[in-house]
Amino acid sequence: MYALVTGATSGIGKEMAKLLANIGYDLVLVGRRENRLLYMQKYFSNKYGTDVITYALDLSNPENVVELFESCKELEITVVINAAGFGKVGYLTDTKLEDDINMIGTNIMALHILTKLFAEHMDYGHILNVASMAAFFPGPFLAQYSATKAYVLSLSKAVNYEMKKQGKYVKISALCPGPVDTEFNEVAGTNFALRSISAKKCAYIGLLGMFKGKSVIRPGIEMKAAGLVSRLSPDAVILPIEYMIQTKKLNG
Repeated sequence: MYALVTGATSGIGKEMAKLLANIGYDLVLVGRRENRLLYMQKYFSNKYGTDVITYALDLSNPENVVELFESCKELEITVVINAAGFGKVGYLTDTKLEDDINMIGTNIMALHILTKLFAEHMDYGHILNVASMAAFFPGPFLAQYSATKAYVLSLSKAVNYEMKKQGKYVKISALCPGPVDTEFNEVAGTNFALRSISAKKCAYIGLLGMFKGKSVIRPGIEMKAAGLVSRLSPDAVILPIEYMIQTKKLNG
């Protein structure tokens, strides 16, 4: 059986790929950096004896995403991990439009296409979509990123319910971590004010929750509390707090 992992060359995606290889999955690894993919292919093959197929792709281009599906749909893929994504910090009026479009393409469009095509194609299995704690709150200074992750969370919950109503044995899960020690900070141009967890720990909790069939996975007590706060607090309370947190990140 194969597991497809996007965003496989760093962070949560990379750690999930390691864990899946360790429990016997063959892998389809997708990322932008071909040199890292080739290193992972050799390393995983030697260490775990697993078959590893790699694709160096820009997933912000929807044609690449459809071609990816077509290239590997004949494989017995029973796990799909949509971990590719990035964010940028700043006022919407100050960020580059090109960055916004690429973010929406990667965080939403690519994930949407792969979720849709594999949910239709698979007879059974799991699709894990990496969202964020940002999915629960509108996030000034991270407006675009928060909005993309809200889409991921909403889509995942709704499609998971649809799978049940259709009688399909495909579980859709959304992983909603808080700060994770990855390359996200460097790309986003920020520093987290909250305590981070390791990508390895996040990946382990995410996969465990996925295999248990959980619809929404919140690593840590803080993230469970954040979900509760989001349901109980109006935007008039949330927005000033989020603005203060994000501006402190930017200035820090």
